[in-house]
Amino acid sequence: MQMWVGLGNPGEKYRMHRHNVGFMAVDTIAEMYGFSPPKKQFRGEVREGRIGRHKLLLLKPATYMNESGGSVRAALDFYKLGADDLTVFHDELDLAPMKVKARVGGGLAGHNGLRSINRHLGPDFTRVRIGIGHPGAKERVTGHVLGNYAKAEIDDLVHMLGAIASEAEWLAERDLARFMNDIALRQGE
Repeated sequence: MQMWVGLGNPGEKYRMHRHNVGFMAVDTIAEMYGFSPPKKQFRGEVREGRIGRHKLLLLKPATYMNESGGSVRAALDFYKLGADDLTVFHDELDLAPMKVKARVGGGLAGHNGLRSINRHLGPDFTRVRIGIGHPGAKERVTGHVLGNYAKAEIDDLVHMLGAIASEAEWLAERDLARFMNDIALRQGE
């Protein structure tokens, strides 16, 4: 079994924030592959399903971004999973909007959700970094990250989320290069 975690903040007012694109990614995967309805567990929302031959647990922590690690740790402990079974989907300022990169380990890039998970598990888990772009000035970062996607971005967002879900089997197979390559091809890069 693998556990895939989408990072975001719970509540309707945050639903379309760039910071919630991790939630959007796991929701799109759950819908595309017919995962179970969400249930409240591990201080979050859990859905179970399969992608190809892989059994997956999707988790959206309901603890707010800064405390995501406690929810993730509780679920991993319950299922006796380790950091090598974990994939985290999150927003990334240092990537151009709608770009998708995946890697194991790495820095925290000031991301509070990653910082919380790192505190509970260490850095050696898979990350799917979803680009939201940098607004250019440091003082504009918070408003950008916690701002809604613009109407002009919605078509690209939907296309990118669909590409992530469509290529999720490569991620489940741990073929990160193929996962990233095929997403880029779907996006016409």
